Amino acid sequence: MKYFVAEQFDVAGRLVSVKEHGDGNVNDTYIVVFRTTFSEEKFILQRISSTVFAEPMNIIHNMKLLTEHGHAKLEAGVDLADRIWQLPKLIKTRHGDDFIIDEDGNYWRAISLIASAHSYEKVRNIEHAFEVGTVLGKFHETVNDLPSDLLKDPLPGFHETPVYLDEYDKVCQQKPAGKLLKFSKDADNCRRFIEQRRQFAMVLETAKRHGELKLRPIHGDPKISNIMIDDDTGKGTCIVDLDTVKPGLVHYDFGDCMRSCCNPAGEETKNISKVIFDTNLCQAITKGYMGFGRQFLTESDKYYLYDSIRLITFELGLRFFTDYLAGNVYFKTRYDGHNLHRARVQFKLVESIETREDIIREILDRYR
Repeated sequence: MKYFVAEQFDVAGRLVSVKEHGDGNVNDTYIVVFRTTFSEEKFILQRISSTVFAEPMNIIHNMKLLTEHGHAKLEAGVDLADRIWQLPKLIKTRHGDDFIIDEDGNYWRAISLIASAHSYEKVRNIEHAFEVGTVLGKFHETVNDLPSDLLKDPLPGFHETPVYLDEYDKVCQQKPAGKLLKFSKDADNCRRFIEQRRQFAMVLETAKRHGELKLRPIHGDPKISNIMIDDDTGKGTCIVDLDTVKPGLVHYDFGDCMRSCCNPAGEETKNISKVIFDTNLCQAITKGYMGFGRQFLTESDKYYLYDSIRLITFELGLRFFTDYLAGNVYFKTRYDGHNLHRARVQFKLVESIETREDIIREILDRYR
C-alpha cells in the first residue's frame, strides 16, 4: 500500500524506495526516494493515525494554513535574517489534492524534507540548547500574528492538563486499572505523586480563564527531536511535525521544550536515578527563546513560564501513566510496562524541577 500511495504524489522521477523513518509514537512515517536520470528527490510520507486524530482533515488544514503564512513571513524577512529559516510544505497529489485516502479509509500526506539538517534525541551541548530555544522563539514570533481562531483543533483537550486529569480519574475507575494499581508498587507511587499535585494541574487554565493568558497558535509538540539543526552551520533552521498545531497557550510549548531538552538522561533512560533538570541547558534555551520572545510575550506570559515547565512535565507523566492503566491505547510501546516507566521518568523530572525552582525563576527573570 505505501508504494502505491507514494506514487500518487506529484514528484518527478521513478519511485526507488519507501523506508520507515523515525520512532514517533503516533503516525507511521516513511522516507520516500524518487530518481530521474539526473536528480533525486526525497520526501516524508505519513499515514495519519485515525486512532489519535479523529478528524485528519483538521491537521491538514492547519498545516497548510500555518505554513503558507509562515513561508510568506520568512521569505519577506530573508534579507535581514542571520540564516535561512525553513518550514516544511505539503506536496500536492498528481490530481492537485493535499492528501490521499486509501481503500481502508486511511489518510496519507506527503511533506517536503528539510535537507542538510538533522534533529537529535538529546541536547548535545550548550550551543545546541541555545539554537533549540532560538528556533522555538522564531516559530512563535512567526505565527504570533496568525489569528488562532482560524486554526482547527485536531485534538480537543490536548495540552489542557485538567482534561487529562479527568481522563485519568475515569480510567482509574475501571477494573484493569484497579488491578495494576493494587499489585504494582511503582504504579501506586505514581498515583500518590499525582494526588499530591492535583490542584497545581489547574494553574495555566485558571490563568487563561481569568484573562491573564491568551490563545495563540502553538506547535503542540516542540520536543528536541522536532528541532532541525543545519548540518553545515550548526544553527537551528526549522521545527517539524506540525500535526499538533492548534490554538493554545505558548506556555505549553515553552514548558515542553524545556522538559524535552533539560533532562540529559533522555525520556527513555532505563536509569531513573540519572534524571535531573539541567539548569545550564535551561539558561541557554531561555536566552535563545527570549531573543524573539521579548517581542510578543506579555508580563503575565512571563510570570507563568516557570509553572509551564513544571506543569507540562507533570502532564506528560500523567498521560503516560493514564495510557499504561488504560492498556496502552495511545502511545506506541516496545515492551511491557513501557508507559509506566515513561511516567516514572517524567515524575522524577518534575521533582528535580521543583527542587531547582529558585534557580529556574532567577534564570527566567534574567532574560525577561
